[in-house]
Amino acid sequence: MREIVFDTETTGLDSRLDRIIEIGGIELVNRFPTGRVFHHYINPQGREIHADAQSVHGIGMDQLVDKPIFDVIAPEFLSFIDGAQLVAHNAGFDMGFVNAELARLGQPAVEPDRVVDTLAIAKRKHPMGPNSLDALCRRYGIDNSRRTKHGALLDSELLAEVYIELIGGKQAALGLEIVVEDRGAGGSEAIRIVPVAQRPTPLPSRLSEAERAAHAELVKQLGENAIWARMMAAPEAELQ
Repeated sequence: MREIVFDTETTGLDSRLDRIIEIGGIELVNRFPTGRVFHHYINPQGREIHADAQSVHGIGMDQLVDKPIFDVIAPEFLSFIDGAQLVAHNAGFDMGFVNAELARLGQPAVEPDRVVDTLAIAKRKHPMGPNSLDALCRRYGIDNSRRTKHGALLDSELLAEVYIELIGGKQAALGLEIVVEDRGAGGSEAIRIVPVAQRPTPLPSRLSEAERAAHAELVKQLGENAIWARMMAAPEAELQ
């Protein structure tokens, strides 16, 4: 499964008027980072940055005057996210801005069923909160000391670690596959646990006949009450 964990920084809070000024994302395949990243600062085409927004991300207009407009980076962004599930914290905010930018270019919106909101997952898992990105980093022991200001790429990297912890961590799921479902704008997101089916044909044994015979001889020396002796005497069906 391919996923893109991403974040945006903007000139303000209104996606109808404000613009994206930074977007970053990292690629996960089967919940592990591949090393592929996407990151751009973006010229907001004359839209001023609200003071409150600048206090959060620290990006000023002087840093953006020579940066490309969204139209220029859009093909690269669409190629990067093509076919992937998108993961964001408070995803409605980020997707509102992404889809507004795409609409200005006459591009179709990203479908809601492609988007996972980690904030919604965190609220279900930790209903007493807090569930900000910083709070979740503290909860899961993730080093966020570099995060003195919000930044799209750094926040994406931190969120990827938080996301993996939220859905069960990096360890094997003991025969279970965790699937995150988004039921659309009017529905609720759900985590579905899917049992992994047994192999229809067992893998061939890697033991040689000589190794089997040597093991059987060793078990004989342990006595009839040894656990190995009882296991070898039990029908195979009882051991499965």
